[in-house]
Formats: sequence, structure tokens, C-alpha cells
Amino acid sequence: MKAMIVAAGLGTRLRPLTDTLPKALVPVAGIPMLERVIRRLKEAGFTDLTVNIHHWGEQILDFLHTHHDFGTTLHISDERGALLDTGGGIRKARSFLDGDEPFLVHNVDVITDLDLHAFYQHHRQSHADATLFTNHRRTSRYLLTDTDGRLCGWTNRSTGEVLPADLIDPDTRYRTKAFGCVQMLSPAIFQYMDTANLPDKFSIIPFYISICRTAHIQTCSGQSRYWFDIGKPETLAEAEQYLLTHQNS
Repeated sequence: MKAMIVAAGLGTRLRPLTDTLPKALVPVAGIPMLERVIRRLKEAGFTDLTVNIHHWGEQILDFLHTHHDFGTTLHISDERGALLDTGGGIRKARSFLDGDEPFLVHNVDVITDLDLHAFYQHHRQSHADATLFTNHRRTSRYLLTDTDGRLCGWTNRSTGEVLPADLIDPDTRYRTKAFGCVQMLSPAIFQYMDTANLPDKFSIIPFYISICRTAHIQTCSGQSRYWFDIGKPETLAEAEQYLLTHQNS
């Protein structure tokens, strides 16, 4: 099974740690983020992996080489020339991800015990174009779904912004769900990218919103005891405390 680890970010929220280190190699309870995600993917059966790189990319290459790619078939999508954001990064890695089977996309700065194999199976059985993992955490930005969990829009509660802009009664007609930065995509998603007038650099969520009236973009809460966005010092500390307390997690 195929998966992509989104690891090209600048890690600005983790400075000064990322002044001399790529975010993907920042340790979490003694183990680099990237290693934690790779090992979880392997445990779930994902052994054909793609990692995109940008900030301090050479360090990531050296790290993977030293660990013999953790026994996986590993591809590098090199964005050192230009950082392409989440959507552009997925599209650039198309040659590694396209084919006859869906693929998982997992942010490197997310730590969760979500059952990734079950998530994969749920997506396959649904025949959706994309399945976005969601949870009930508090945030200012939410996906808007219908009662069946199908994506209909997006809102930023702190600014009042809503996408699509013509969405009717966004505050009352839809359910709000927080995106957990883990997603399953079917290769058909690339066809939607082909027909859209997209720049080289684009974010994946606005793209999903732009196609959700025709594409089948669904959400799935899954089952997980913990989820941490470890891209900030305070949440990194929370994740470390949790993992050190629950050594078997």
C-alpha cells in the first residue's frame, strides 16, 4: 500500500528548533517525528512511501539513508527548489502515487493512534475520491459536512470567512468537523487537478472545496485515543508528556 508523508514544511512555529533542523527530524519523546510516522505506516501495511522535502532537505535524506529507508520502498519528492504547499506537493509526487489503488497522505507533524489500516479499508469500501480524517478538537477552522459526512464547505469562525462563498446558511445547515491532517485519496483526484486551473503552489483544502459539489469528498472520524498537532512548542510538549506516560501507545 502507498502513502505520502508531508514533510516539506518550514516549521516556523517551532523556531528556534528548526533554525538548524528540519521539522520532520524534531524529536518527540526522543524519536524524530518522521521516524514515528514511518513506523506507524509500516505497522499498518503501508510499505511504498513518498516523502517530500524542502527545508534542510539534505538532513532528511541523510537520516533516511542512515536508517536504510526503514525497510520500505521510499521515494523522495524534492521541493527544495520551491515549496508547493499541500496540494501542490501531492500533485508533484503524482508519479509515485498514481495507479490503481488509493494512497494515504499523513502530515509529519501529526501524532495519532488512528487505525490507519481500518481507515484505508473504509475509504476503499466507500468508493470516495477522498476521505478526510476528522476529530472533535476545538479550532477556528472547520470543514462543513452534510448529515452523511460529505464535504460541503469550510468556515473560519474567527474571521467569518466561508467557502464556497455562496453556501446557504452555513451556520445552521451543516455539521462542523476539524480536519486531522490524515487523508486517503483515490488516484481519480489527479484528474480533478488536471481539469482545474491550478497554480504550481496550492493548498489542498480550498481545492477540495472547489470540487466538492461534483467529487465525492467525505469525512471520517475513525477511532483514536489521541491526536496531536506537534507543529507548535506547546503541543509538542503535550505530546511528549502523553507518550512518555503511555509507553505502549
